Amino acid sequence: MAAMNTSNAYRYLDSPNIKTRKRARRVIKEAKRNKKGIR
Repeated sequence: MAAMNTSNAYRYLDSPNIKTRKRARRVIKEAKRNKKGIR
């Protein structure tokens, strides 16, 4: 789950699971920081 891509991360932001939502937010933040990760 650590290697979540950004489109999945946006989907997880609506998750009822708080841990999942926090992880999704972190993935999106990292993707914005290094644009190489986004295809």
